[in-house]
Amino acid sequence: MDVLSVTRGPQVMIAYYVSDLITGLAAITATFLLAERFDGIGPWTRSEVLFLLGYALLVRALIDTLFNWNLAHISRRIGRGQLDHLLVQPQPLWMALLTEGFAPATGSGMLLPGLGLLIWSIHQLGLTLSAGWYALLVINLLASIATVLAFEYAWGSLAFWAPRATEEINSDTWRLLMQLAPFPLDGLSGLAVATLLTAVPIGLVAWYPSRALLGIGTASLPAEAYMLSAAIAFAAFAMWIFTRGLRRYGRTGSSRYLDYGHRR
Repeated sequence: MDVLSVTRGPQVMIAYYVSDLITGLAAITATFLLAERFDGIGPWTRSEVLFLLGYALLVRALIDTLFNWNLAHISRRIGRGQLDHLLVQPQPLWMALLTEGFAPATGSGMLLPGLGLLIWSIHQLGLTLSAGWYALLVINLLASIATVLAFEYAWGSLAFWAPRATEEINSDTWRLLMQLAPFPLDGLSGLAVATLLTAVPIGLVAWYPSRALLGIGTASLPAEAYMLSAAIAFAAFAMWIFTRGLRRYGRTGSSRYLDYGHRR
């Protein structure tokens, strides 16, 4: 937990929180203004776009809260030689990766805006919610988070082989996913949509699950089944390449070490 940031004083915590809030709002401003100006985007009404924005912001907020301290940007940890900080701990690596990044104070700046947009859009749409709908929301959120993290870890694992060149590669892959995630992909060609649902899973961050939760369009395969299948496939590939890199790291070690960006 980010207790150190809290105990430094309220000014530090507020600065972290407000900066994350501004960053999150800036990420969705373009889509929001387009929807407001044209009363929607393509087949999406303004209220449906608000739901899409809230879902995308919530995915980002949960990752920032649960996988902070560069655990979602693992290329930084690997490229800087800071993976040793996890390997020397008396606990399995997977447990450290799942727990060390918990930052409820400084990483949750986008959580309330995301929830607020979801609640507001649901009220505007007049959706009838049930226990099953909430269960599908949770399943889709977990699948979206798993897909984003798997994509980050798959690319970030390249830092095992080229630490200097790829130390910041996750910054680029993160921007690729998060900057385009709030935009509806309807109207793109079939090939483009297929690419954005497979090789570059931008559509799986928010667009595809939001369509299913709002009942927009139809699909031969239930959205939740596809989301879970895609998340498992991406996670399996990321685990394969990460473990291969980790074995190499065990033989060669790190050629560089930078202590900044790590809690001490």
